[in-house]
Amino acid sequence: MGSSSAEQVKELEHPINKEKSKSKQSAFRVLPGVALCFSIMLIGVFLAEWLGQAINQLRGLPSTNHSPISSIFVAVILGLLVRNVLGLQEIFRDGVTFSIKFILKFGIILLGIRLSFMDVVMLGAWSIPIILACIVSGLLITLWITHKMKQSHRLGTLVAGGTGICGITAIVAISPGIKANDEEVAYAVANITFFGLTAMFAYPYLAFYLFQDDPIRAGLFLGTALHDTAQVAGAALIYNQLFDIPQVVDIATITKLTRNVFIVAVVPLLSYFYLRNVMGRASEKETSHKKWYKLIPLFVLGFLFLSIVRSIGDVGVSNNGLAFGVLHPEKWKSTWTNLSTVGSQYMLGIAMAGVGLSTSLGVFKGLGMKPFYIGMVAALAVSLVSLIMVYLLGGLITL
Repeated sequence: MGSSSAEQVKELEHPINKEKSKSKQSAFRVLPGVALCFSIMLIGVFLAEWLGQAINQLRGLPSTNHSPISSIFVAVILGLLVRNVLGLQEIFRDGVTFSIKFILKFGIILLGIRLSFMDVVMLGAWSIPIILACIVSGLLITLWITHKMKQSHRLGTLVAGGTGICGITAIVAISPGIKANDEEVAYAVANITFFGLTAMFAYPYLAFYLFQDDPIRAGLFLGTALHDTAQVAGAALIYNQLFDIPQVVDIATITKLTRNVFIVAVVPLLSYFYLRNVMGRASEKETSHKKWYKLIPLFVLGFLFLSIVRSIGDVGVSNNGLAFGVLHPEKWKSTWTNLSTVGSQYMLGIAMAGVGLSTSLGVFKGLGMKPFYIGMVAALAVSLVSLIMVYLLGGLITL
C-alpha cells in the first residue's frame, strides 16, 4: 500500500503530468469568465436587436430593418454595468483576461474573410484618394489635438484609428500593438460609438440635402464620414427608406469595406510609431533593435490571409462558377458569411464584454472631459474632409 502511494506521488511529480495538471487547471480557471462574457454577448445581441426594432418603429421604418444599434457596444455597456454595480468576482477574472487577449485576436482574424480585394476594384480607383484623405486626416488631426490637450497618446491613437478606419474593430485591433490598457480601450469605444451613433441619425438627412441628385456622392459620404460598419449600414438603410434611393446602400457598403481593408496597413504603422517615438523616449534600448516586420501582430497577418482567401474564392466563382473548384456560389457565400458572423458578432462580442467587465468607471473621472473633446474634434474633422473630397472627386466615379 505504501509502495503504491509512493509511485502515485512520483507519477504526479513527473514534469509531463505537472504540465497536464496545469493545463487542466488553466482551462477550468478561464471557463467561468469566458462563459460570463459569452452570456453577456448573447444578451447584447438580443438587446441590440430589440432596441433597433424599437428605434426603427419610432422613426417610421419597418421593425424588420437592419438594427442601427451595435451589439458589440451593448456588450461593453452590459459588462460595465455588471462590473461597476455587482462587481467582478475572482472566479471570473482569468476568463475575462483570456477573452480580451486571445478570443479578441481570433475574432479579428475571422473578420478578414468578409473583405475581398475585389471590392476595391469594383468601386474604382477614384474612391481610394477619398478614403486615404479621411484616414490620414483622422489620424493626424486626432494625434495633434491629443498632444495639444496633453492627453494619453495611446488613447488618442485609439480614437484616431477608430475614427479614421473602422470604429470598434480598429480600436480593438490597434490596442495590442500600442499596449493600450483596458480602460483606454473601453473609453475609446464609448467615445467612438457616441459620436458614430449621433452621426448615424443625422448624416442621412445631411447627405440628402447636399447630394440628393447624386447617390454615388451620398454613398461615398456615408461610407467615409461614419466610423463603424454597423453605423454605415444603418445610416444607408435609413437614407434608402426615407428617400427611396437603394443605390446609396450599395455605394456606402462597398466604400466602407474598402476603407476597412486599410486596417492591415494602419495597425502595424501605428504600433511602429508608438514604440519608436513614445516608448523610445523612456527606453531607447527596447525599440532600437526591433525590425519593422517584428512589430506586425500575427493576427493582422491572419486577417490579411483570410482577405486573400476571400478574393481567390470570389475569382473562382466568377471564372468557373465554383470557389476553389468545389464550392457553389451559394455555399461559398454562406461559408464566408458564417465565418464573418462568428468573428464580428460572437468573438468580438465576447472580447468586448470582457473589456467592459474589466473596466471600472473610475477611469472616466480620472480622464475628465478632454478625451471626449478629442473624439468630437476627430469626428468633425473626418466628416469635413469627407465632404470636401466627395465634392471634388465624387463626380468622377462611375459604376
